[in-house]
Amino acid sequence: MKKLITELDVLKFAKAGGNVLPISEDDIVTALAWDQIKLLGIAIVKKNSAENIPFTINEIEQSQTVRSIAIGSDHTGFRIKNILSKILSDKGYEIIDVGTYDEKSCDYPDFAFAVARKVKERSVKFGIIIDATGIPSAITANKLKGIRASTCYNEFSAKSSREHNNANILVLGAKTLGEETIKSILETWLNTNFGGGRHQARLNKITDIENNHLT
Repeated sequence: MKKLITELDVLKFAKAGGNVLPISEDDIVTALAWDQIKLLGIAIVKKNSAENIPFTINEIEQSQTVRSIAIGSDHTGFRIKNILSKILSDKGYEIIDVGTYDEKSCDYPDFAFAVARKVKERSVKFGIIIDATGIPSAITANKLKGIRASTCYNEFSAKSSREHNNANILVLGAKTLGEETIKSILETWLNTNFGGGRHQARLNKITDIENNHLT
């Protein structure tokens, strides 16, 4: 039996915490629904009479992408990066560490760009960047189309950045926040899903700005 899958269906699925959507060969998926699947990084399980075949929309994504996180920092965030990497690894995430790999002085744009590029290319779903304040790396990452890097300074901003803004990169300040606060922010950010609805309409306006005004 054919089933129509719309943009609203995808948004409801994501809001409920779903990240692998089963679609049969007979299902009809609207163009807007496909756009939302791509935007939200949802993996697809294609079902037919013989087998279930996991794949993703752009074919460069794997179903485990939703459990992959790119992480990077400059020298000021190196210690915190290692702490967060251990936490994420213990939670079952695949960690892609783009550096830096020691506390020698280095330049934050190099590592912010490296994380943002991983997210933009969809080799990971999320990214985490740490520098001294969380501000310059967010500025850098947000130069790439499709990146929504948010500097979070407490649990409320972390929740809002995910629920309202569908942030795909978390940026933290190693010198402006305590270690336990950073851990709590990370936990909140990871456990908050995008709310969709009116928030998606606002994100669509951001996408329009990117498409029409960025070269």
